[in-house]
Amino acid sequence: MELVKKDIRALSKEALQDFFKTQGLQTYRAAQVYQWLWSKGVHDFDKMTNLSKETRSLLDTYFTINHIAVDQQQRSKDGTFKNAIKLHDNRVVESVLIPAKNRTTACVSSQVGCSLDCKFCATSKLDRMRNLNVDEIFDQVVAIDLQSKTYFDIPLSNIVFMGMGEPLMNYKNVIQSIDKITSLEGLGMSPKRITLSTSGIPKLIRKMADDKVKFNLAVSLHSAIQETREKIMPFSKNFPLSELLSSLQYWFDATQKMITFEYIVWKGVNDNPEEARALVNFCRKVSSKVNLIEYNPIGDDDFEQASNEAMEMYQKKLSAARITNTIRRSRGKDIDAACGQLANKESKN
Repeated sequence: MELVKKDIRALSKEALQDFFKTQGLQTYRAAQVYQWLWSKGVHDFDKMTNLSKETRSLLDTYFTINHIAVDQQQRSKDGTFKNAIKLHDNRVVESVLIPAKNRTTACVSSQVGCSLDCKFCATSKLDRMRNLNVDEIFDQVVAIDLQSKTYFDIPLSNIVFMGMGEPLMNYKNVIQSIDKITSLEGLGMSPKRITLSTSGIPKLIRKMADDKVKFNLAVSLHSAIQETREKIMPFSKNFPLSELLSSLQYWFDATQKMITFEYIVWKGVNDNPEEARALVNFCRKVSSKVNLIEYNPIGDDDFEQASNEAMEMYQKKLSAARITNTIRRSRGKDIDAACGQLANKESKN
Protein backbone atom coordinates (compact mmCIF):
# COMPACT_ATOMS: atom_id res chain seq x y z
CA MET A 1 0.00 0.00 0.00
CA GLU A 2 1.41 3.37 -1.04
CA LEU A 3 2.30 5.72 1.81
CA VAL A 4 0.13 8.85 1.86
CA LYS A 5 2.40 11.80 2.55
CA LYS A 6 1.33 14.38 5.13
CA ASP A 7 1.72 18.11 4.68
CA ILE A 8 4.62 18.79 7.04
CA ARG A 9 3.49 22.34 7.77
CA ALA A 10 0.32 20.96 9.33
CA LEU A 11 2.50 19.55 12.13
CA SER A 12 3.50 21.46 15.26
CA LYS A 13 7.13 21.62 16.33
CA GLU A 14 6.28 19.12 19.06
CA ALA A 15 4.82 16.69 16.52
CA LEU A 16 7.98 17.05 14.44
CA GLN A 17 10.05 16.27 17.51
CA ASP A 18 8.00 13.13 18.08
CA PHE A 19 8.58 12.11 14.46
CA PHE A 20 12.34 12.42 14.75
CA LYS A 21 12.29 10.56 18.06
CA THR A 22 10.39 7.62 16.53
CA GLN A 23 12.98 7.54 13.73
CA GLY A 24 15.84 7.31 16.23
CA LEU A 25 17.13 10.80 15.41
CA GLN A 26 17.91 13.81 17.61
CA THR A 27 14.81 15.87 18.35
CA TYR A 28 16.64 19.18 17.81
CA ARG A 29 16.34 18.47 14.10
CA ALA A 30 12.69 19.50 14.43
CA ALA A 31 13.72 23.07 15.28
CA GLN A 32 15.97 23.15 12.22
CA VAL A 33 13.18 21.94 9.95
CA TYR A 34 10.73 24.35 11.55
CA GLN A 35 13.06 27.26 10.82
CA TRP A 36 13.39 26.26 7.17
CA LEU A 37 9.61 25.98 6.82
CA TRP A 38 8.44 29.09 8.65
CA SER A 39 11.33 31.54 8.88
CA LYS A 40 13.10 30.89 5.60
CA GLY A 41 10.03 29.84 3.62
CA VAL A 42 11.67 26.86 1.94
CA HIS A 43 9.42 24.56 -0.10
CA ASP A 44 11.98 21.87 -0.96
CA PHE A 45 13.55 19.44 1.52
CA ASP A 46 16.77 19.37 -0.55
CA LYS A 47 17.33 23.04 0.29
CA MET A 48 17.50 22.28 4.02
CA THR A 49 21.28 22.22 3.81
CA ASN A 50 22.07 21.72 7.50
CA LEU A 51 20.34 18.33 7.36
CA SER A 52 22.08 15.23 6.06
CA LYS A 53 21.01 13.78 2.70
CA GLU A 54 19.63 10.78 4.58
CA THR A 55 17.47 13.00 6.79
CA ARG A 56 16.21 15.00 3.82
CA SER A 57 15.35 11.77 2.02
CA LEU A 58 13.51 10.53 5.11
CA LEU A 59 11.43 13.71 5.24
CA ASP A 60 10.63 13.40 1.55
CA THR A 61 9.44 9.84 2.10
CA TYR A 62 6.91 10.78 4.76
CA PHE A 63 5.98 14.38 4.00
CA THR A 64 5.20 16.91 1.34
CA ILE A 65 5.36 20.71 1.50
CA ASN A 66 2.14 22.05 0.02
CA HIS A 67 2.66 25.61 -1.15
CA ILE A 68 1.10 28.32 -3.24
CA ALA A 69 2.26 29.73 -6.57
CA VAL A 70 1.64 33.17 -8.02
CA ASP A 71 -0.20 32.01 -11.13
CA GLN A 72 -0.87 35.46 -12.58
CA GLN A 73 0.26 38.94 -11.67
CA GLN A 74 -1.35 42.23 -12.72
CA ARG A 75 -0.10 45.73 -12.03
CA SER A 76 -2.37 48.75 -11.78
CA LYS A 77 -1.48 52.15 -13.14
CA ASP A 78 -1.30 53.33 -9.50
CA GLY A 79 1.33 50.68 -8.69
CA THR A 80 -0.97 48.17 -6.97
CA PHE A 81 -0.30 44.50 -7.70
CA LYS A 82 -2.99 41.81 -7.81
CA ASN A 83 -1.94 38.17 -7.62
CA ALA A 84 -3.92 35.15 -8.68
CA ILE A 85 -2.69 32.57 -6.18
CA LYS A 86 -2.89 28.91 -7.19
CA LEU A 87 -3.26 26.54 -4.24
CA HIS A 88 -2.02 22.95 -4.04
CA ASP A 89 -5.45 21.63 -5.13
CA ASN A 90 -5.57 24.06 -8.09
CA ARG A 91 -8.13 26.34 -6.44
CA VAL A 92 -7.35 30.02 -6.92
CA VAL A 93 -7.62 33.00 -4.59
CA GLU A 94 -6.41 36.57 -4.94
CA SER A 95 -4.09 38.75 -2.90
CA VAL A 96 -3.04 42.37 -3.33
CA LEU A 97 0.09 44.44 -2.73
CA ILE A 98 -0.68 48.11 -2.11
CA PRO A 99 2.29 50.51 -2.19
CA ALA A 100 2.37 53.87 -0.44
CA LYS A 101 5.12 56.29 0.47
CA ASN A 102 7.75 54.42 2.50
CA ARG A 103 5.49 51.42 3.18
CA THR A 104 3.62 48.58 1.52
CA THR A 105 0.49 46.69 2.58
CA ALA A 106 -0.53 43.11 1.83
CA CYS A 107 -4.23 42.34 1.48
CA VAL A 108 -4.61 38.59 1.98
CA SER A 109 -7.44 36.11 1.55
CA SER A 110 -8.71 33.62 4.13
CA GLN A 111 -11.24 31.53 2.19
CA VAL A 112 -11.76 30.20 -1.32
CA GLY A 113 -14.96 32.13 -2.00
CA CYS A 114 -16.86 33.48 1.00
CA SER A 115 -19.22 32.26 3.71
CA LEU A 116 -21.31 35.46 3.74
CA ASP A 117 -23.69 37.24 1.36
CA CYS A 118 -22.81 40.95 1.30
CA LYS A 119 -24.64 42.30 -1.76
CA PHE A 120 -21.96 44.83 -2.74
CA CYS A 121 -19.00 42.42 -2.73
CA ALA A 122 -17.90 40.41 -5.76
CA THR A 123 -16.38 37.66 -3.60
CA SER A 124 -19.72 36.95 -1.91
CA LYS A 125 -21.15 35.94 -5.29
CA LEU A 126 -18.78 32.97 -5.30
CA ASP A 127 -19.51 29.74 -3.46
CA ARG A 128 -17.41 29.12 -0.38
CA MET A 129 -15.37 26.14 -1.49
CA ARG A 130 -13.12 25.80 1.54
CA ASN A 131 -11.10 27.58 4.18
CA LEU A 132 -7.46 28.35 3.54
CA ASN A 133 -4.91 26.46 5.59
CA VAL A 134 -2.42 28.19 7.87
CA ASP A 135 0.43 27.75 5.39
CA GLU A 136 -1.66 29.07 2.48
CA ILE A 137 -2.35 32.31 4.34
CA PHE A 138 1.27 32.52 5.49
CA ASP A 139 2.58 31.95 1.95
CA GLN A 140 0.55 34.88 0.58
CA VAL A 141 2.43 37.16 2.96
CA VAL A 142 5.80 35.66 2.01
CA ALA A 143 5.02 36.12 -1.70
CA ILE A 144 3.93 39.74 -1.26
CA ASP A 145 6.95 40.51 0.91
CA LEU A 146 9.14 39.30 -1.96
CA GLN A 147 7.20 41.48 -4.41
CA SER A 148 7.60 44.47 -2.11
CA LYS A 149 11.36 43.98 -1.94
CA THR A 150 11.62 43.32 -5.68
CA TYR A 151 9.54 46.22 -6.99
CA PHE A 152 9.74 48.81 -4.21
CA ASP A 153 13.02 47.91 -2.49
CA ILE A 154 11.40 47.76 0.96
CA PRO A 155 10.10 44.85 3.04
CA LEU A 156 6.38 44.45 3.59
CA SER A 157 5.27 46.74 6.40
CA ASN A 158 1.53 46.04 6.95
CA ILE A 159 -0.98 43.22 6.51
CA VAL A 160 -4.77 43.46 6.25
CA PHE A 161 -7.10 40.47 6.24
CA MET A 162 -9.48 42.11 3.77
CA GLY A 163 -9.15 39.77 0.81
CA MET A 164 -11.47 36.96 -0.21
CA GLY A 165 -13.52 35.39 2.57
CA GLU A 166 -14.64 36.22 6.10
CA PRO A 167 -11.59 35.71 8.36
CA LEU A 168 -13.62 34.90 11.47
CA MET A 169 -15.34 32.03 9.65
CA ASN A 170 -11.87 30.48 9.40
CA TYR A 171 -10.96 31.45 12.94
CA LYS A 172 -8.47 28.77 13.94
CA ASN A 173 -6.36 28.92 10.78
CA VAL A 174 -6.36 32.72 10.58
CA ILE A 175 -5.25 33.09 14.20
CA GLN A 176 -2.57 30.42 13.80
CA SER A 177 -1.30 32.06 10.60
CA ILE A 178 -0.98 35.39 12.41
CA ASP A 179 0.91 33.58 15.17
CA LYS A 180 3.35 32.27 12.53
CA ILE A 181 3.68 35.68 10.88
CA THR A 182 4.42 37.44 14.17
CA SER A 183 6.53 34.73 15.82
CA LEU A 184 10.30 35.16 15.98
CA GLU A 185 10.38 31.61 14.58
CA GLY A 186 8.33 32.84 11.61
CA LEU A 187 8.44 36.25 9.94
CA GLY A 188 8.76 38.27 13.14
CA MET A 189 6.32 40.99 12.10
CA SER A 190 4.72 43.15 14.77
CA PRO A 191 1.03 42.37 15.43
CA LYS A 192 0.50 46.14 15.59
CA ARG A 193 1.01 46.14 11.81
CA ILE A 194 -1.75 43.57 11.21
CA THR A 195 -5.47 44.33 10.89
CA LEU A 196 -8.21 41.73 10.71
CA SER A 197 -11.33 42.99 8.95
CA THR A 198 -14.62 41.25 9.71
CA SER A 199 -18.21 41.79 8.65
CA GLY A 200 -19.12 41.46 12.32
CA ILE A 201 -19.68 38.15 14.11
CA PRO A 202 -20.18 39.02 17.79
CA LYS A 203 -19.39 35.63 19.31
CA LEU A 204 -16.05 35.44 17.54
CA ILE A 205 -15.14 39.07 18.25
CA ARG A 206 -15.56 38.20 21.93
CA LYS A 207 -13.45 35.07 21.44
CA MET A 208 -10.63 37.15 19.96
CA ALA A 209 -10.75 39.40 23.01
CA ASP A 210 -10.67 36.37 25.33
CA ASP A 211 -7.75 34.95 23.35
CA LYS A 212 -5.88 38.21 24.00
CA VAL A 213 -4.90 38.81 20.37
CA LYS A 214 -2.50 41.70 19.75
CA PHE A 215 -3.51 42.76 16.24
CA ASN A 216 -5.98 45.47 15.18
CA LEU A 217 -9.68 45.06 14.42
CA ALA A 218 -11.69 46.59 11.58
CA VAL A 219 -15.43 46.06 11.09
CA SER A 220 -17.32 46.43 7.80
CA LEU A 221 -20.29 48.38 9.10
CA HIS A 222 -21.82 50.32 6.16
CA SER A 223 -24.92 51.25 8.13
CA ALA A 224 -25.75 51.79 11.79
CA ILE A 225 -29.46 51.25 11.08
CA GLN A 226 -30.42 47.59 11.33
CA GLU A 227 -32.96 47.62 8.48
CA THR A 228 -30.51 49.21 6.05
CA ARG A 229 -27.66 46.95 7.09
CA GLU A 230 -29.76 43.84 6.51
CA LYS A 231 -30.50 44.97 2.95
CA ILE A 232 -26.79 45.48 2.28
CA MET A 233 -25.57 42.46 4.26
CA PRO A 234 -28.44 39.96 4.65
CA PHE A 235 -26.51 37.67 7.02
CA SER A 236 -26.60 40.49 9.61
CA LYS A 237 -30.21 39.53 10.42
CA ASN A 238 -28.58 36.91 12.63
CA PHE A 239 -26.20 39.43 14.21
CA PRO A 240 -28.15 42.55 15.26
CA LEU A 241 -26.29 45.81 15.68
CA SER A 242 -26.99 45.72 19.42
CA GLU A 243 -25.08 42.42 19.71
CA LEU A 244 -22.30 43.70 17.48
CA LEU A 245 -21.92 46.84 19.58
CA SER A 246 -21.84 44.82 22.79
CA SER A 247 -19.08 42.58 21.41
CA LEU A 248 -17.05 45.60 20.30
CA GLN A 249 -17.35 47.20 23.73
CA TYR A 250 -16.19 43.88 25.18
CA TRP A 251 -13.25 43.88 22.72
CA PHE A 252 -12.19 47.38 23.70
CA ASP A 253 -12.48 46.70 27.43
CA ALA A 254 -10.27 43.61 27.03
CA THR A 255 -7.69 44.95 24.55
CA GLN A 256 -7.84 48.76 24.87
CA LYS A 257 -7.59 48.82 21.07
CA MET A 258 -9.72 51.24 19.07
CA ILE A 259 -11.96 49.73 16.40
CA THR A 260 -11.88 50.93 12.79
CA PHE A 261 -15.24 51.02 11.04
CA GLU A 262 -15.08 50.48 7.28
CA TYR A 263 -18.01 52.36 5.79
CA ILE A 264 -18.99 52.54 2.11
CA VAL A 265 -21.45 55.27 1.11
CA TRP A 266 -23.85 54.45 -1.76
CA LYS A 267 -26.20 56.68 -3.69
CA GLY A 268 -29.79 56.16 -2.57
CA VAL A 269 -28.83 53.59 0.06
CA ASN A 270 -27.11 55.31 2.97
CA ASP A 271 -26.15 58.75 1.60
CA ASN A 272 -28.53 60.72 3.81
CA PRO A 273 -28.27 62.65 7.09
CA GLU A 274 -30.29 60.05 9.04
CA GLU A 275 -27.72 57.36 8.23
CA ALA A 276 -24.85 59.71 9.06
CA ARG A 277 -26.39 60.60 12.43
CA ALA A 278 -26.89 56.90 13.21
CA LEU A 279 -23.21 56.26 12.47
CA VAL A 280 -22.15 59.11 14.76
CA ASN A 281 -24.34 57.76 17.58
CA PHE A 282 -22.97 54.23 17.09
CA CYS A 283 -19.36 55.45 17.15
CA ARG A 284 -19.96 57.41 20.35
CA LYS A 285 -20.73 54.16 22.17
CA VAL A 286 -17.33 52.55 21.58
CA SER A 287 -13.80 53.84 21.00
CA SER A 288 -13.59 53.96 17.23
CA LYS A 289 -12.57 55.72 14.05
CA VAL A 290 -14.14 55.61 10.59
CA ASN A 291 -12.77 54.94 7.12
CA LEU A 292 -15.25 56.31 4.57
CA ILE A 293 -14.67 54.22 1.47
CA GLU A 294 -15.35 54.86 -2.20
CA TYR A 295 -17.54 52.17 -3.70
CA ASN A 296 -15.81 49.99 -6.26
CA PRO A 297 -18.27 48.79 -8.93
CA ILE A 298 -18.78 45.06 -9.47
CA GLY A 299 -21.34 45.28 -12.29
CA ASP A 300 -24.37 45.46 -9.99
CA ASP A 301 -26.90 48.17 -10.85
CA ASP A 302 -28.26 48.19 -7.28
CA PHE A 303 -25.18 49.99 -5.99
CA GLU A 304 -23.68 53.26 -7.19
CA GLN A 305 -20.95 55.44 -5.74
CA ALA A 306 -22.34 58.29 -3.65
CA SER A 307 -21.64 61.90 -4.57
CA ASN A 308 -18.68 63.82 -3.18
CA GLU A 309 -21.21 65.98 -1.34
CA ALA A 310 -22.56 62.93 0.50
CA MET A 311 -19.06 61.85 1.50
CA GLU A 312 -18.31 65.37 2.74
CA MET A 313 -21.60 65.42 4.68
CA TYR A 314 -20.54 62.28 6.53
CA GLN A 315 -17.10 63.69 7.18
CA LYS A 316 -18.48 66.95 8.58
CA LYS A 317 -20.87 65.17 10.97
CA LEU A 318 -18.16 62.80 12.18
CA SER A 319 -15.62 65.58 12.61
CA ALA A 320 -18.16 67.74 14.47
CA ALA A 321 -18.60 64.86 16.90
CA ARG A 322 -14.80 64.60 17.23
CA ILE A 323 -14.74 61.13 15.68
CA THR A 324 -11.55 60.50 13.75
CA ASN A 325 -12.31 59.81 10.12
CA THR A 326 -10.78 59.73 6.68
CA ILE A 327 -11.99 59.25 3.12
CA ARG A 328 -10.09 56.27 1.77
CA ARG A 329 -9.45 56.45 -1.95
CA SER A 330 -9.50 53.11 -3.70
CA ARG A 331 -6.39 51.56 -5.20
CA GLY A 332 -6.16 49.09 -8.08
CA LYS A 333 -9.63 49.73 -9.53
CA ASP A 334 -8.43 49.26 -13.10
CA ILE A 335 -7.39 45.66 -12.39
CA ASP A 336 -10.33 44.80 -10.09
CA ALA A 337 -8.02 44.80 -7.08
CA ALA A 338 -9.89 47.36 -4.99
CA CYS A 339 -11.95 46.66 -1.88
CA GLY A 340 -14.89 44.34 -2.69
CA GLN A 341 -13.71 43.53 -6.22
CA LEU A 342 -11.74 40.33 -5.63
CA ALA A 343 -13.64 37.63 -7.45
CA ASN A 344 -11.08 35.49 -9.16
CA LYS A 345 -12.39 36.32 -12.63
CA GLU A 346 -9.59 34.50 -14.39
CA SER A 347 -10.20 31.25 -12.55
CA LYS A 348 -12.39 28.46 -13.87
CA ASN A 349 -12.63 26.93 -10.42
